[in-house]
Amino acid sequence: MKRRGLPKRQRLIGLWLLLSGVSLLGGAIFAGWLDTHLNPEGWQRIVLWLGSFSGGGTIFLVGLLLERMLFTPLRHLQVQLARLVANPDARDEHPPEGWLKGLGPDLRRVHESWRNDRARLATAHAEGARSAARIRQELETLLQVLETPLLLCDHHRRVMLFNQAAEDFFSNHDGLGLGKRLETLLPSPSLEHALSQLPYDGSPRELLAPCDERWLKIILRRVPGSDGEALLTFTDATASWSSEMGVRAELAAMLTPLRQHTASLTSAADALIQLRQRGEATDSLRDRLERVIEEEGATLGDSVARIGTLLDDMQHQGERLTPMWSNDFWQALDERLDPEHRLITPIGMPAWFKGDAPALIALLASLVQHLNAYLPDNGFEGEVCLGNKRVYLDFIWRGKPLPERELAQWRQKTLESLPLSPTAADVLRQHASDIWSLADENSGYARIRMPLPATERVGAPREATPPRPEFHDFGIADLPAPDEELAHRSLRSLEVVAFDTETTGLELRRGDTVISVGACRVVNARLLASEVFDQKVDPKRPIPPESTAIHGLTDADVEGAPPLDIVLTRFRQYVSDAVLLAHNASFDMLAISHHGVDFDLPVLDTLLISRALDEAIDGHDLDSLAKRYDLTFPPGTRHTALGDARVTAELWLALLPRLEARGIDTLEKLLALQSNAFDKEDGSA
Repeated sequence: MKRRGLPKRQRLIGLWLLLSGVSLLGGAIFAGWLDTHLNPEGWQRIVLWLGSFSGGGTIFLVGLLLERMLFTPLRHLQVQLARLVANPDARDEHPPEGWLKGLGPDLRRVHESWRNDRARLATAHAEGARSAARIRQELETLLQVLETPLLLCDHHRRVMLFNQAAEDFFSNHDGLGLGKRLETLLPSPSLEHALSQLPYDGSPRELLAPCDERWLKIILRRVPGSDGEALLTFTDATASWSSEMGVRAELAAMLTPLRQHTASLTSAADALIQLRQRGEATDSLRDRLERVIEEEGATLGDSVARIGTLLDDMQHQGERLTPMWSNDFWQALDERLDPEHRLITPIGMPAWFKGDAPALIALLASLVQHLNAYLPDNGFEGEVCLGNKRVYLDFIWRGKPLPERELAQWRQKTLESLPLSPTAADVLRQHASDIWSLADENSGYARIRMPLPATERVGAPREATPPRPEFHDFGIADLPAPDEELAHRSLRSLEVVAFDTETTGLELRRGDTVISVGACRVVNARLLASEVFDQKVDPKRPIPPESTAIHGLTDADVEGAPPLDIVLTRFRQYVSDAVLLAHNASFDMLAISHHGVDFDLPVLDTLLISRALDEAIDGHDLDSLAKRYDLTFPPGTRHTALGDARVTAELWLALLPRLEARGIDTLEKLLALQSNAFDKEDGSA
């Protein structure tokens, strides 16, 4: 593709200086030749030499005049027009100057008319926009508070909507995101088949599908009246499925032997009774029957004990016993006891345990109220102690242990605030637990102790994230089919992943390697602010101080990070089928290539695209382009992988309208334009 426009400034200056130099040199040679042959004197000699240099001097002065009065104003005008195309509200930093100064009022008038037209258009759609904004706000609020994980997919099985619960539910999976195919999240043939067979009246269908180490119960239904959209809700059925296949199956298997032992015991007892009544029993026969009764009774007792253990296991696996973080539990209990005061002071290390939160809070609130006469008015401490497969919740105060008779009386108390009004003993039985009081040795403190089931979870819960702005994008349904030929896809319909890498140095072919990868997604020409990839990498070598001075990463920052091959595998899953985008992509692609992970995808380079659009303008590095298009780096994000990737994505969105204005509206045309720019430059910036 041939590029047209102003020649590069360096070429014009070089040509101008070359012509001026040749003219001056030729004039000097000609003047010297005439001076030798004519031997002029006085003013004639001066006129001869001035006339000979006049051509070169004229070319130099005219070139200087054109550069200052025409070419520089033209370049400034080109920069300003590029900014206005990318952003109609951009600041006017380059008003027309030089011989183009007369265009100033006309350009201001065009700019003002453009703004006025946009303002009138905005006013015309104000009511509709307010209504849409209200509906969107209500929808996003609903998505935030809804506890059931849900996804909405279009007829190509691309995710159009998901909620906060779904994001938490799939928190360790890179396959969830707007515009991503459902297969990347749940690669299950049975799910694909179930989606294709959904009835159009919205009737639900259920499916059990594996996901990593979990079994998910999925309820699917087609949205009535839609273009094949499907709604999916998820439940973690691992515990109940394990119960069905584990404890409950074992209980069912024990039923037949239990009946056999019971029948044998009954038969032996009946035979012994009849023999005694008839007086026919011999000592040996009686001993044999008694031995059978003893053995069957012992076996039956063991079976009953085993059944009791299995029932306890079922209780522990019940869906109402969910993991809880002890600090959250203490806070909820304290608010229940006395919202105006802080009665409970958590001490020690927090931990996870399993329990029915509403039942436990009601149980312990009832206990504190019942024992009000024995507990201090100024509150007490709450501590979690880790035991062997159990977690102990302790109330601690300075004083003596509680009388057992008070605890026994409290166990029979009815908890009216809970459904079916169970007793305290019922709730304790639900948790296979009990409560007792004991004294701390030689400390003057006493405590109430309650053991609860432990859980394998470690670490504090994730901090609550602010509401995300991109839980839904119904425009995804209007995008071309994912299997449509990529080369002919429009630029706005492309799913783009903008990425950047930070490295130990610039010599990638001589041992330098990646220490950080950052990326963000653009779907339907919209930057998804929170759907990002940001991962540090252990380079297996020290980071030089001169590199740390640029990106700020030290050896301590990457200590314990995963190696590059693992990070690139996760990054490849994040990218999926998207088009890659980078600034100076040749460097970043070299950084992630040849490490066992295939990135055989189209690659766009904002550096080359900018050069192709504005060959005559200098400065195509990321900082210059960010300033040109009025893009900003948040404090501390420049030369970070994710920070540079975000600005690269914003730069891509700013370049889109300029490409479309030139008829560059498909991936095929853009790659041709980009390759033409790469042929002329070395790609470094």
